[in-house]
Amino acid sequence: MRSLWVGAALLAFGNIAHAADVSLPPAGDSGWVVQVTPYIWGAGLEGDVSPFKRGPTIHVDQKFSDILDNLNMGGFVDLSARYDRFMLWGDFMYISTTDKRHLSVNDIPLTGQLDTKQFTSTVMGGYRVLDDTAFTLDALAGGRFWHISNDVTASAGPLTGKYGEKFSWADPVIGLRAFYNITDKFSILAQADVGGFGISSKSTWQVLGTANYRFTDHISMSAGYKVLSVDYRHDGHVFDTRLAGPVAGITFRF
Repeated sequence: MRSLWVGAALLAFGNIAHAADVSLPPAGDSGWVVQVTPYIWGAGLEGDVSPFKRGPTIHVDQKFSDILDNLNMGGFVDLSARYDRFMLWGDFMYISTTDKRHLSVNDIPLTGQLDTKQFTSTVMGGYRVLDDTAFTLDALAGGRFWHISNDVTASAGPLTGKYGEKFSWADPVIGLRAFYNITDKFSILAQADVGGFGISSKSTWQVLGTANYRFTDHISMSAGYKVLSVDYRHDGHVFDTRLAGPVAGITFRF
């Protein structure tokens, strides 16, 4: 079941801060600018998780390839809208995984299956505190929401039992995002945020760095590395993990 929870946590903490805002807005623009960035994140997971409040806490240390073994479906998209110095940013992630195990005890076939569906959304408002041709700096503040659904099915011969739990939490988050335009086509992004503050999770934080290339005024591509961490413990549920891996996305700008 550990490899399933790697996939589940990929979405849950993919939260945690602005998932992959690998967009490339040029400095100095005024008026509305809207960007849509579908992206992928090849993250591995290390930490402790407890899928059920009455279940044990499990230590996980999985590579991204382990996550793919149990993946049913996943989607990641980053959205932003900016007017002059003001902006609204959102990141939405969904993942569905299944971990199925088979064994036999006294010639009786046993099957265990854990299905996890997880949705995470982060929405933040921001203000561009520095706006220069070569460098921009945005201050961001908002919240992140997680919803997790777990269903376990156990079968022994003709007998089948099922059990499920759902739980959610939300955290306040603040952050900074900086762009440095090296040329009119090439730029770098540095982003960091922190949240939780003991309100729901004890703490969450993220750092992200990307290199960005603008093909046209409407299409750009970015690639880099991201680390996300969270420590959530409530009512028997434990999500104390760190995810890290390469990230890449394509931005469509309108």
